[in-house]
Amino acid sequence: MIIKNKPKDFYFVAGMPRSGSTLLCNILAQNPRFHTTGTSGVMDVMFGVRNAWDGLTEFKAAPNEAGKMRVLRGILDNYYSDIEKPIVFDKCRGWLSLIEMGEKVLGQKMKIIVPVRDVRDVLASFEKLWRAAAAVSQVRQESQNYFKFQTVQGRTEVWMQADQPVGLAYNRVVDAVQRGYSDRLLLVDFDVMTANPKKVFADIYKFLGEKPFEHNFNNVKQVTWEDDSVHGFKGLHDIRSRVEPMKPQWPTVLGPFAEQYGKLNFWKNKQ
Repeated sequence: MIIKNKPKDFYFVAGMPRSGSTLLCNILAQNPRFHTTGTSGVMDVMFGVRNAWDGLTEFKAAPNEAGKMRVLRGILDNYYSDIEKPIVFDKCRGWLSLIEMGEKVLGQKMKIIVPVRDVRDVLASFEKLWRAAAAVSQVRQESQNYFKFQTVQGRTEVWMQADQPVGLAYNRVVDAVQRGYSDRLLLVDFDVMTANPKKVFADIYKFLGEKPFEHNFNNVKQVTWEDDSVHGFKGLHDIRSRVEPMKPQWPTVLGPFAEQYGKLNFWKNKQ
């Protein structure tokens, strides 16, 4: 006998890397009604099916837009069909580039929590990860950009390229805002979250329209796990158990040249 759980409500987490998304998801997971994920590939599967569907001669000859949407929704529903909790947070930075598809599939506006952080500290974090990894191995970005990887400034420029983790994620955040989706997004600044988590999570619950929950910010247990070796770095998604602020890393890790990237912090600069 197949037991089907009730349809779930879906929220999404999509923002910048090294900006506290893993910490945020593990805090949310303290709520017994919430299921949160590590980095999810569901969106990429849906994206691939959508694109393959449009390329099939049979569907070109006999279009079935409603059928396509049901199939895409079925991927999302069935992937999480064994989860008994009523609310799922799917974490994937790519959702920001596919809001149109997501809303078509859901039949309603998406609600996306968008972790952001001072771009300079995001870059400093990647620099520290590279230094730790460089002792024993060569990451993919270095093998592809060997000469640029000879300097701190060169490595920073690589991470900011449009096809690299920081540049791609940042561009997606900016573009989602420019496309007019600000009302679907809640930007959560890493520095604000770690300095005043109680207020930030109150804002999150208000944004989602969910009943408030008392979270424990002094003992956050990690319930989402990822094999970070596939990215070439260790501990990429490990979290601290206590939520507390961090001092800016970029002045000592990167140096004065990185000041230019502070201009990109539009969510801070507009305040």
